Amino acid sequence: MTKAELVEAIRAEAEIGKGQAEAAVEAFLATVTKCLKKGEKLTLTGFGTFGVSNRKARMGRNPQTGEAIKIKAAKIPKFTAGKSLKEAVGGKKK
Repeated sequence: MTKAELVEAIRAEAEIGKGQAEAAVEAFLATVTKCLKKGEKLTLTGFGTFGVSNRKARMGRNPQTGEAIKIKAAKIPKFTAGKSLKEAVGGKKK
């Protein structure tokens, strides 16, 4: 699903105008981005949690030359699916 398809799906589901749906999607994305930039978690109960993970510096290899290279430490966004989302997609139920 593309961003345009998401906007259309939200427009149809919420029965709102395309402009309103697009603004809602943009606001959601901006809010998640701001939250993660601050290093905070964003939890949507039942859906999942957006967070930031710290990846340590490590050694790697250039696949073309086989030469050893240093890979810098980095902060990366991550998403952990919640129980309800896992079950809805077909995950195991306990």
